[in-house]
Amino acid sequence: MTTAATMVAAAVFVGASALTLATVPDNLHGTVHARVELAVRRVASEARTGTLPRELKTPARVQLLRVLSGTGEVLASSTSFPQDARVTAFRPARPETVETMELDLARHPEEPRSHHLLMAITVRSPQGPVTVQGASSLADVDQALMWIHLLVFLGTPLVLVIIALLTWAAVSYALRPVERVRAELAEITGQDLSRRVPVPPTGDEIAGLAATTNHTLDRLERSAETQRRFVADASHELRSPISALRAQLEVANSYPDETDWPATGARALAAADRLTGIIDELLMLAKLDAGAVAQRRVVDLCLVVEEQIRRREGGRAPIFLHACEAAPVLGSPVQLDRLLTNLLDNATRHTATRIDVEVTVREDRVVVTVTDDGDGIAPEDRERVFERFTRLESSRAKDKSGSGLGLPLSREIATAHGGTLTAVEHEPGARFVAVLPLHRG
Repeated sequence: MTTAATMVAAAVFVGASALTLATVPDNLHGTVHARVELAVRRVASEARTGTLPRELKTPARVQLLRVLSGTGEVLASSTSFPQDARVTAFRPARPETVETMELDLARHPEEPRSHHLLMAITVRSPQGPVTVQGASSLADVDQALMWIHLLVFLGTPLVLVIIALLTWAAVSYALRPVERVRAELAEITGQDLSRRVPVPPTGDEIAGLAATTNHTLDRLERSAETQRRFVADASHELRSPISALRAQLEVANSYPDETDWPATGARALAAADRLTGIIDELLMLAKLDAGAVAQRRVVDLCLVVEEQIRRREGGRAPIFLHACEAAPVLGSPVQLDRLLTNLLDNATRHTATRIDVEVTVREDRVVVTVTDDGDGIAPEDRERVFERFTRLESSRAKDKSGSGLGLPLSREIATAHGGTLTAVEHEPGARFVAVLPLHRG
């Protein structure tokens, strides 16, 4: 940024300097030239008419005027005209033509010589051909040009250096908060995501960048904490059935003759089924967390519920389907089936005598309600049951084989399909309401 600003300034100053050097010297010399030529022609006009005074009056900034005859006699002159052979010998080659030369003159012998512009013209007068000479000092022009050259060749580089330093200082000051943000980000690692970058109190774009960075770090910290907790809970949940399975097999292996192998096999198979269920739910949660989009098609939730109820006939508690109208939803058949399976499994574990299910369409939403008549859920626990690996005391007492992943997985599935899953107040028992977008083909 500093280099760019300096280059732009250099281009501007070089262009302005070139324009100045190309025009100002000619303008200054032209002004003096015009002034002297006007005075010389005025005196020449008087010489033509024979009305020359003996002493010539010089206009402003024209210091010297003189009229010479063809023999070199001074016919008229201003005061203090220098006696210089070069001036006397300077005569135009052609009459009625103004000629110019520059030379150093001293008006008085004791004065130092200075730069002058000398002009002369030869005209006819009643006394014969005469030469009119006029001179003006170029000292002011030379001094002005000296200052111009100093400004161009010394001032311009100095100004560019100053611009570069000021730009560098301004950019450095403006980007200092960015450097602090960068340095702090470089120190943040996956082991400690609690650190945050400093937010400058300027209220500008840099402050907005720092605030956004902190919001991103907040989300990363929550995600990392959720992942660590998830791994710890998953390890714990997987350890229990694996330990139970190992213990059963070790006992059976130690006392093979006393072991009831069919019963041991059944228990091992049940432990393996539990492990399979936990792993399937973990894999599905991982896919949902990663944002993986499963293949989707139109699914009629009414048909899915009817199939679920048909598979559960003769179970621990009867399931009553009160309302079931066509309810098309665009989604993954496997995931939607798992959502309803988890809700009905949860209701089966906690119900006392019956389970009630409704599938209705309300405007542009499909609403699935699963109700049991068990102990219910306390108001303070209605959100906690959707946390992964969370199992209430009543759930642990009734079923020790649960993983605490069913309801969280069901909510993730509903969310992935643009819907919601909540536990609402109901007496007696608990009621879960899943709301999904209605598909209109």
